Amino acid sequence: MGILNVTPDSFSDGGLYFDPEKAIARGKQLEQEGADLVDVGGDSTRPGSQAISEEEEMRRVVPVIESLVRALSVPVSIDTYRANVASRALEAGAQIVNDISGFRFDQGLPLVVKKSCAGVVLMHSRGSRETLHRQSRMDDPIREVTEGLAASARNAREAGIPSDAIVIDPGIGFGKTADESLRVLKDLMVFSKIEYPLLVGTSRKSFISSIATAASTEAQDWGTAATNVAAIMNGAHIVRVHDVRTARVLADVTDRILLA
Repeated sequence: MGILNVTPDSFSDGGLYFDPEKAIARGKQLEQEGADLVDVGGDSTRPGSQAISEEEEMRRVVPVIESLVRALSVPVSIDTYRANVASRALEAGAQIVNDISGFRFDQGLPLVVKKSCAGVVLMHSRGSRETLHRQSRMDDPIREVTEGLAASARNAREAGIPSDAIVIDPGIGFGKTADESLRVLKDLMVFSKIEYPLLVGTSRKSFISSIATAASTEAQDWGTAATNVAAIMNGAHIVRVHDVRTARVLADVTDRILLA
């Protein structure tokens, strides 16, 4: 899954693709580099970020999605936790909703996904939109993440969303300390018991900087590469990344190792 942030303030590439034409060009590039999905987001949820209005989020993402669905042969997803934004994005041609709240923030979102026959990624997170990154340590990260993901998936099924439309994401870096994120990454196989495909997003997140000896963009990218290989080896079906070109090679080679 290639990340396309149509924002001025995302932690890694904020501002690079805020202009719609640049965003559309980048979406095409992501597919050319090997992305199987392009994930468009208009509201940064980095630490310290402030939520924007629904109208502004729609203004950022809808025109880009409308153009990309005509230009790409791979599915487009909308990275949002808001039902109204998701509805407009799906009307514009998106096929998947990627919800960082796991259906916690907007009670209308499950119905939007169901009515649109869309796919959904349910991510584990804790707290409100404003306190996502200010959570206390977990007593048992694996148990708490498992229970949270199972509850989100259960809510999706009760809303009438079919099981084959659901993907789960343990939410690396969201409300988790560096060591908690590493623990979740190491024990990914545990989440397979929930019986849904697993997406993992570690790309350029701060926990990598906290353990890398060199503080640089290159170190972030190599650290991301290491976590992507570990995620795939430990059961991830999808990795969400900024650097698709590198991740495509890593995923292909790691898959062949697993199949050998």
